[in-house]
Amino acid sequence: MEEKTGLNSNFITDFIDEDLENGVNSRIQTRFPPEPNGYLHIGHAKAICIDFATAEKYGGVCNLRLDDTNPSREDVEYVESIKEDIAWLGFHWGNVYYASEYFDFIYDCAVTLIKKGKAYVDDLTADEIRAYRGTLTEAGKNSPYRDRSVEENLDLFARMTAGEFADGEKVLRAKIDMASPNMNMRDPVIYRIMHVSHHQTGDKWCVYPMYDFAHPLSDAKEGVTYSLCSLEFENHRPLYDWFVREIGFPEPPRQIEFARLNLNGCITSKRKNIRLVTEKLVSGWDDPRMATICGMRRRGYPAKAIRSFIEKVGVSKAYSVVDYGLLEACVRDELNLNAPRTMAVLRPLKVIVDNYPEGQTETLEIERHPDHPEMGKTAVTFDREIYIERDDFMKEPPKKYFRMFPGNEVRLKGAYFLTCVSFEEDENGEVTCLHCTYDPATRGGDSPDGRKVKGTIHWAGPDFVKAEARLYSNLFNVEDPAGVSDEEFESVLNPESLVILNNALVEPSLRNAKPGDAFQFIRDGYFCADPDSTPEHPVFNRTVQLNSSYKPKK
Repeated sequence: MEEKTGLNSNFITDFIDEDLENGVNSRIQTRFPPEPNGYLHIGHAKAICIDFATAEKYGGVCNLRLDDTNPSREDVEYVESIKEDIAWLGFHWGNVYYASEYFDFIYDCAVTLIKKGKAYVDDLTADEIRAYRGTLTEAGKNSPYRDRSVEENLDLFARMTAGEFADGEKVLRAKIDMASPNMNMRDPVIYRIMHVSHHQTGDKWCVYPMYDFAHPLSDAKEGVTYSLCSLEFENHRPLYDWFVREIGFPEPPRQIEFARLNLNGCITSKRKNIRLVTEKLVSGWDDPRMATICGMRRRGYPAKAIRSFIEKVGVSKAYSVVDYGLLEACVRDELNLNAPRTMAVLRPLKVIVDNYPEGQTETLEIERHPDHPEMGKTAVTFDREIYIERDDFMKEPPKKYFRMFPGNEVRLKGAYFLTCVSFEEDENGEVTCLHCTYDPATRGGDSPDGRKVKGTIHWAGPDFVKAEARLYSNLFNVEDPAGVSDEEFESVLNPESLVILNNALVEPSLRNAKPGDAFQFIRDGYFCADPDSTPEHPVFNRTVQLNSSYKPKK
């Protein structure tokens, strides 16, 4: 298995170390419990790394548990994508469980609460329940159905289960404390009626447990010792512990909360991401502009770079917003180490080398990586007609412009010194072709007379193949798209977030690149082959540019 980024010490591991020293636990078991109602995003990646790396640090087990308690929103498609994302990040679960596997057990737990006088069937509507809850400064008031007898509650719950009532007609609530300062303890709903077929259990059930009820009981049933979750569940912890203890588990799993990952320029809201996909504002869940794990994978982000990013962000309880540039820096660092170098011309401009013999060609070799000689070299063909980047030529350059312009000499990478003599234009004044001369004594890019040139540019030869280059950048043109209203949401989309270049030229060896294969296009950035790529029509996604806007704090 690929080497993983380690887990630094943090307040979670400090708690665990203290528990181990005090004999509270003799083993470590965690779980990652996503709901299969969408694709995982970069925020989930943080939870995955914490859950799995914590278990690995202590030689424990981390299970994957699909929290499939809401069948109206869940699908097998999401289950498979979740498994794929976790495996791609380099983690391995001990077991795969579904909350639905515990439905019989959870149902029995609900019956136990009813028999203990700790749960009751309520006829209030959802709006009425909300009104009865009170506020942060005012206590709630009891439902008129709160004092039903145990026998009546058992009968009604059985009839709910048998399908006698419509959706929303009745719910089962825990009987705790309507005056509790913690709103979550004010008789929360623990079962609701849903006449919906389930992707695992079919039509066996028409009542389904709520997350706050199913989650702690599933943890306890599995033997989870540490329930690691994001900070919004901190106020749910008393309810978590109450359910586990009322059912009879002597010690609940220890719930420890950490701050969510907030990344500027990104949307992690499922509702807004669904809108992006359904309204075709992006090409799909794996669109490389999305903050989904599958989108980042398609864009070419290495799994190791994402783990390194999560490690750099760290584990804390403090709310913070992380600069997206840090993620890009981690991606760039990883690709710089391992991506072979190759030449590609994204916006070709034709060059005719007037003094190069007509009909002659020669093979030149370019090293694949300056730090990895074992990667070898790539062979490219040079002849009288080549191509350079359009941006590498200016008719009237400013000062300190060292690339191609009339009268200037530049170095072609791995080839010759080249001097621009003249250029051709079309009727619109756009340059269509350059005429140059070369110095045959400078083969390989060095001059025997020691003269220096300040500009080195890359090029494409006659054997280069036509390819499509997709240049990705930020999907949004504001730092906090999550804070934008639904009405203004589309207005903050960046119209330049995807630029497609259909006439790029790449080295012939890239024709057979496999999806995900990463390369540094010299001077242009890091790219990877897209799943759409074929030998007849190669397609490459720009993963990240070479230059970073991220400046680490000193």
